[in-house]
Amino acid sequence: MPDSRAVARWLKQHMPEFAGSLELKKIMGGQSNPTFQLTTQSGRFVLRRKPSGQLLKSAHAVEREFRVQKALAGSDVPVARMRVLCEDDKVIGSAFYVMDHVAGRSFDNPSLAGMSCAARTRVYDEMNRVLAAIHSVDIDAVGLADFGPKGNYFERQIARWIKQYRASETESLPDMDELMDWLAANTPADDGRRTLVHGDFRIDNMLFDPHREEVLAMLDWELSTIGHPFADLGSVIMQWQMPQGKEGRGLAGVDRVALGIPSDEAFIAAYCRRMGLPGIDRFGFYLAFCFFRMGAIIQGVMKRAMDGNAADPDRAMRLGTFVPRFARAGLEATRHG
Repeated sequence: MPDSRAVARWLKQHMPEFAGSLELKKIMGGQSNPTFQLTTQSGRFVLRRKPSGQLLKSAHAVEREFRVQKALAGSDVPVARMRVLCEDDKVIGSAFYVMDHVAGRSFDNPSLAGMSCAARTRVYDEMNRVLAAIHSVDIDAVGLADFGPKGNYFERQIARWIKQYRASETESLPDMDELMDWLAANTPADDGRRTLVHGDFRIDNMLFDPHREEVLAMLDWELSTIGHPFADLGSVIMQWQMPQGKEGRGLAGVDRVALGIPSDEAFIAAYCRRMGLPGIDRFGFYLAFCFFRMGAIIQGVMKRAMDGNAADPDRAMRLGTFVPRFARAGLEATRHG
């Protein structure tokens, strides 16, 4: 827990909207950057900081989270209002930023229990709209052209996450080894698509209006960069193939037609219509990549738990049991698309 007095002292100097004392309360559930609710005399805010302990290179970049969300203010991409960024590690032990608290609904269960079929359909269409909006951002106009290097995004990402995975590896997984080799050998040539990508686009990273099927804020921009839009689309389909429940948060085995939830094909087709695309070739590659990257991410989460640095250690260890499943699902995607 950050030192609330240290945070208050810094905010008094750097955030004009801040007044009085503050109360800090940890927001549970996240496994990336620890998140806290700030209750003050001038309103409620949210603080995001880096985890404590030794971190993998380039991971948990709250500075990038702050920058991208600040750049998107006023765009078609819904984000919380950014207030201040502190890059001085001496204040609370790591960099942090403060943003407005958004009072909205979050959905951990993608089957949206308790909703009508029509409402579920609207939620998923809104999710599709936001995804297309992210990929339609004019990165030059909002000052994000340098937010990611040029060149083959997937080639760069595969190399990065292989390195990250090896750095946090705790056991030998032949399926993951095979998947990494396949991805490296089957990376498509660069097709010139270069957009803002969220990096972890899921329904549980969205806050919806309490009364309407409208996204108020897209959260958790830790993995955002300039890259290839199909990685985000593949991330959605990957998540839906996971098992139901608190940990998997997927739609495996769900009768989507009965619930008003679009099929994979329908969601991809709606995205293509919004983006003016005739379709997507070799979607199996993008799906396999997303399974691999998420497997590497949760491997890192589990390693942090083993090292005593996880935001929610018990859940981190439970999530870690999914790494072999992500590896097998990635291989399946390479074979069947």
